[in-house]
Amino acid sequence: MAQNFTKFAFTDSVKSRQEKFGSRLSYERMEAHDKYRIFHREIQFIANRDGFYMSSVGENGWPYVQFRGGPKGFLKVIDSETLAYADFQGNKQYISTSNMDSNNKAMLILLDYATRTRLKIWAESEVLDPDENPELLEKLSDPSYNAKVEHIIILKIKGFDWNCPQHITPKFTIEEMKELVKQYPELIKEFTMSDEE
Repeated sequence: MAQNFTKFAFTDSVKSRQEKFGSRLSYERMEAHDKYRIFHREIQFIANRDGFYMSSVGENGWPYVQFRGGPKGFLKVIDSETLAYADFQGNKQYISTSNMDSNNKAMLILLDYATRTRLKIWAESEVLDPDENPELLEKLSDPSYNAKVEHIIILKIKGFDWNCPQHITPKFTIEEMKELVKQYPELIKEFTMSDEE
Protein backbone atom coordinates (compact mmCIF):
# COMPACT_ATOMS: atom_id res chain seq x y z
CA MET A 1 0.00 0.00 0.00
CA ALA A 2 2.50 2.69 1.08
CA GLN A 3 5.15 3.68 -1.40
CA ASN A 4 7.79 5.81 0.34
CA PHE A 5 5.29 8.53 1.22
CA THR A 6 5.69 7.87 4.95
CA LYS A 7 9.16 9.44 4.84
CA PHE A 8 7.59 12.76 3.84
CA ALA A 9 4.15 12.64 5.43
CA PHE A 10 4.95 11.08 8.81
CA THR A 11 6.66 13.96 10.59
CA ASP A 12 7.32 13.82 14.34
CA SER A 13 4.00 15.53 15.09
CA VAL A 14 2.15 13.05 12.85
CA LYS A 15 3.83 10.10 14.58
CA SER A 16 2.93 11.57 17.96
CA ARG A 17 -0.75 11.84 16.99
CA GLN A 18 -0.69 8.28 15.57
CA GLU A 19 0.70 7.12 18.90
CA LYS A 20 -2.06 8.97 20.78
CA PHE A 21 -4.83 7.44 18.66
CA GLY A 22 -3.40 3.92 18.42
CA SER A 23 -2.29 3.60 14.78
CA ARG A 24 1.47 4.07 15.18
CA LEU A 25 2.38 0.37 15.40
CA SER A 26 0.70 -0.59 12.12
CA TYR A 27 2.24 2.41 10.34
CA GLU A 28 5.70 1.47 11.66
CA ARG A 29 5.32 -1.89 9.87
CA MET A 30 4.25 -0.04 6.71
CA GLU A 31 7.36 2.15 6.84
CA ALA A 32 9.61 -0.91 6.86
CA HIS A 33 8.40 -1.91 3.38
CA ASP A 34 8.51 1.46 1.64
CA LYS A 35 9.52 1.76 -2.02
CA TYR A 36 8.91 4.51 -4.53
CA ARG A 37 9.13 3.37 -8.14
CA ILE A 38 5.84 3.22 -9.97
CA PHE A 39 4.85 0.00 -11.69
CA HIS A 40 2.24 -1.21 -14.17
CA ARG A 41 -0.82 -0.31 -12.07
CA GLU A 42 0.34 3.27 -11.50
CA ILE A 43 1.54 3.72 -15.09
CA GLN A 44 -1.84 2.62 -16.50
CA PHE A 45 -3.74 4.80 -14.06
CA ILE A 46 -1.68 7.90 -14.88
CA ALA A 47 -1.97 7.28 -18.65
CA ASN A 48 -5.77 7.26 -18.41
CA ARG A 49 -6.14 10.56 -16.54
CA ASP A 50 -7.27 13.77 -18.25
CA GLY A 51 -6.51 15.94 -15.24
CA PHE A 52 -4.99 16.10 -11.79
CA TYR A 53 -4.60 18.47 -8.84
CA MET A 54 -1.12 19.75 -8.09
CA SER A 55 0.13 21.72 -5.11
CA SER A 56 3.25 23.81 -4.86
CA VAL A 57 4.57 26.05 -2.08
CA GLY A 58 5.47 29.72 -2.49
CA GLU A 59 8.49 31.39 -0.93
CA ASN A 60 6.09 32.89 1.64
CA GLY A 61 5.26 29.37 2.87
CA TRP A 62 1.69 29.34 1.53
CA PRO A 63 0.55 26.28 -0.46
CA TYR A 64 -1.06 26.74 -3.86
CA VAL A 65 -3.29 24.11 -5.50
CA GLN A 66 -4.06 24.09 -9.19
CA PHE A 67 -6.04 21.79 -11.45
CA ARG A 68 -4.13 20.72 -14.57
CA GLY A 69 -6.24 19.32 -17.40
CA GLY A 70 -5.70 18.13 -20.94
CA PRO A 71 -6.26 15.19 -23.25
CA LYS A 72 -6.13 11.77 -21.65
CA GLY A 73 -2.50 10.85 -21.02
CA PHE A 74 -1.05 14.38 -21.23
CA LEU A 75 0.80 13.66 -17.98
CA LYS A 76 3.51 11.36 -19.33
CA VAL A 77 5.44 8.64 -17.54
CA ILE A 78 9.06 9.16 -18.64
CA ASP A 79 10.39 6.31 -16.51
CA SER A 80 9.50 4.54 -13.26
CA GLU A 81 10.60 7.57 -11.21
CA THR A 82 9.75 10.50 -13.50
CA LEU A 83 6.61 12.21 -14.82
CA ALA A 84 6.43 15.22 -17.14
CA TYR A 85 3.95 17.44 -18.94
CA ALA A 86 3.97 20.36 -21.33
CA ASP A 87 2.91 23.60 -19.65
CA PHE A 88 1.04 25.70 -22.22
CA GLN A 89 0.73 29.46 -22.27
CA GLY A 90 -2.26 30.46 -20.14
CA ASN A 91 -3.29 33.39 -17.97
CA LYS A 92 0.34 34.43 -17.37
CA GLN A 93 0.11 34.36 -13.58
CA TYR A 94 3.02 31.85 -13.37
CA ILE A 95 2.24 30.90 -9.77
CA SER A 96 3.03 27.16 -9.93
CA THR A 97 6.13 27.51 -12.10
CA SER A 98 7.51 30.35 -9.95
CA ASN A 99 6.78 28.39 -6.78
CA MET A 100 8.70 25.46 -8.27
CA ASP A 101 11.68 27.73 -8.93
CA SER A 102 11.91 28.67 -5.25
CA ASN A 103 10.72 25.39 -3.68
CA ASN A 104 10.77 22.23 -5.77
CA LYS A 105 8.38 20.25 -3.55
CA ALA A 106 5.10 19.31 -5.25
CA MET A 107 2.15 17.05 -4.55
CA LEU A 108 -0.21 15.50 -7.10
CA ILE A 109 -3.64 13.99 -6.54
CA LEU A 110 -5.02 11.95 -9.44
CA LEU A 111 -8.65 10.84 -9.27
CA ASP A 112 -10.80 8.43 -11.20
CA TYR A 113 -14.25 9.37 -9.93
CA ALA A 114 -16.01 6.59 -11.84
CA THR A 115 -14.04 3.85 -10.05
CA ARG A 116 -13.57 5.89 -6.85
CA THR A 117 -9.78 5.55 -7.11
CA ARG A 118 -7.24 8.12 -5.90
CA LEU A 119 -3.45 8.21 -6.25
CA LYS A 120 -1.31 10.70 -4.31
CA ILE A 121 2.23 11.43 -5.55
CA TRP A 122 4.98 13.30 -3.70
CA ALA A 123 7.46 14.78 -6.17
CA GLU A 124 10.36 17.14 -6.65
CA SER A 125 9.74 19.44 -9.60
CA GLU A 126 11.93 21.09 -12.21
CA VAL A 127 10.91 23.71 -14.77
CA LEU A 128 12.70 23.35 -18.12
CA ASP A 129 12.89 25.58 -21.18
CA PRO A 130 11.24 23.71 -24.10
CA ASP A 131 13.66 25.26 -26.63
CA GLU A 132 16.57 23.68 -24.77
CA ASN A 133 14.88 20.25 -24.63
CA PRO A 134 13.57 19.52 -28.16
CA GLU A 135 13.40 15.72 -27.80
CA LEU A 136 11.40 15.92 -24.59
CA LEU A 137 9.22 18.66 -26.09
CA GLU A 138 8.36 16.37 -29.00
CA LYS A 139 7.41 13.58 -26.60
CA LEU A 140 5.14 15.88 -24.56
CA SER A 141 3.59 18.02 -27.31
CA ASP A 142 0.06 17.50 -28.60
CA PRO A 143 -0.10 18.39 -32.32
CA SER A 144 -3.91 18.71 -32.13
CA TYR A 145 -3.69 21.42 -29.46
CA ASN A 146 -2.78 24.78 -30.95
CA ALA A 147 -1.06 26.54 -28.05
CA LYS A 148 2.50 27.54 -27.22
CA VAL A 149 4.43 25.34 -24.80
CA GLU A 150 6.06 27.78 -22.37
CA HIS A 151 7.62 25.29 -19.97
CA ILE A 152 8.28 21.60 -19.52
CA ILE A 153 7.48 20.42 -16.00
CA ILE A 154 9.48 17.45 -14.71
CA LEU A 155 8.24 15.65 -11.59
CA LYS A 156 10.67 13.27 -9.90
CA ILE A 157 8.60 10.81 -7.88
CA LYS A 158 9.67 10.59 -4.25
CA GLY A 159 6.71 8.64 -2.91
CA PHE A 160 3.12 7.68 -3.64
CA ASP A 161 0.10 6.17 -1.99
CA TRP A 162 -3.26 4.79 -3.10
CA ASN A 163 -6.12 6.18 -1.00
CA CYS A 164 -9.19 4.30 0.11
CA PRO A 165 -12.37 5.05 -1.90
CA GLN A 166 -14.43 6.17 1.09
CA HIS A 167 -16.16 9.53 0.51
CA ILE A 168 -15.28 9.70 -3.20
CA THR A 169 -18.61 10.31 -4.92
CA PRO A 170 -18.80 8.47 -8.27
CA LYS A 171 -18.93 10.90 -11.20
CA PHE A 172 -18.86 10.10 -14.89
CA THR A 173 -17.70 11.88 -18.02
CA ILE A 174 -20.04 12.16 -21.00
CA GLU A 175 -18.02 9.45 -22.79
CA GLU A 176 -18.31 7.14 -19.77
CA MET A 177 -22.06 7.75 -19.58
CA LYS A 178 -22.50 6.98 -23.29
CA GLU A 179 -20.67 3.69 -22.80
CA LEU A 180 -22.75 2.84 -19.71
CA VAL A 181 -26.00 3.56 -21.56
CA LYS A 182 -24.87 1.30 -24.44
CA GLN A 183 -24.16 -1.52 -22.00
CA TYR A 184 -27.14 -0.87 -19.71
CA PRO A 185 -29.99 0.84 -21.61
CA GLU A 186 -32.25 0.44 -18.58
CA LEU A 187 -30.20 3.18 -16.88
CA ILE A 188 -31.94 5.84 -18.99
CA LYS A 189 -35.33 4.61 -17.81
CA GLU A 190 -34.07 4.49 -14.20
CA PHE A 191 -32.69 8.06 -14.36
CA THR A 192 -35.81 9.37 -16.10
CA MET A 193 -38.12 7.79 -13.53
CA SER A 194 -36.16 9.23 -10.60
CA ASP A 195 -36.39 12.72 -12.18
CA GLU A 196 -40.17 12.42 -12.39
CA GLU A 197 -40.61 11.47 -8.74
